[in-house]
Amino acid sequence: MNDLFIQKIMIDWAQVSRGSYLHDIEALQGIEALELTCPVTFFVGENGTGKSTLLEAIAVACGFNPEGGTKNYSFSTYDSHSELCGAVKIGKGYRKMRWGYFLRAESFYNVATKEEEYARDPFGCAVPEELHRKSHGESFLAVVQRHFRPDGLYILDEPEAALSPQRQLTLLMEIYRLAQRGAQFIIASHSPILLGIPGGEIWSFDEGWIHPVSYTETESYQVTELFINNREYLLERLLRSG
Repeated sequence: MNDLFIQKIMIDWAQVSRGSYLHDIEALQGIEALELTCPVTFFVGENGTGKSTLLEAIAVACGFNPEGGTKNYSFSTYDSHSELCGAVKIGKGYRKMRWGYFLRAESFYNVATKEEEYARDPFGCAVPEELHRKSHGESFLAVVQRHFRPDGLYILDEPEAALSPQRQLTLLMEIYRLAQRGAQFIIASHSPILLGIPGGEIWSFDEGWIHPVSYTETESYQVTELFINNREYLLERLLRSG
């Protein structure tokens, strides 16, 4: 047994109704368990392959609010989470996490609003750091710096959506530093920068099944490499055909 907070992710398909669209997601079909072995685990794959759906279910099974935040956040602006949230079971390790955060790009505005509300003192005075006064990327990194600590569990859904390439490098350094100090990360991402973190475990949802891949086997890396090395030729072919 390793020292990760989440050792295994299991799906009890008996808890998913027969008519659910979840049965039509190829990568999830037949999956009963997924074992994690590294402090940083990535889910990669094309849009619609189920990676964010599974990530959300993991977060909810761990006690996080479906829209994001810490375990203490309790709010809902739109109930959109799937039945998978009730079907996923978590195989926990021997360590008890001290901190945690679920961040998803699509609902970060709502979380930032609640973050400011929760940060107000009993006299109604807002703390100096107001997330909505910052850019999207700045507010995201402010949340990371405020809530991400060693010995915590952090579940991130496409965090690169808020960040410039340079800020993605900053996040990569934060993830690496915290993972070295006992934190665990599960991240759904398309970023060839974040995916390059040393020692990360990458699970691909492409080709109709969940399977491990190396960094250079990810589509994010291959498409980026192809574009950078063959930009003029590739654009000419693409734009001419359009």
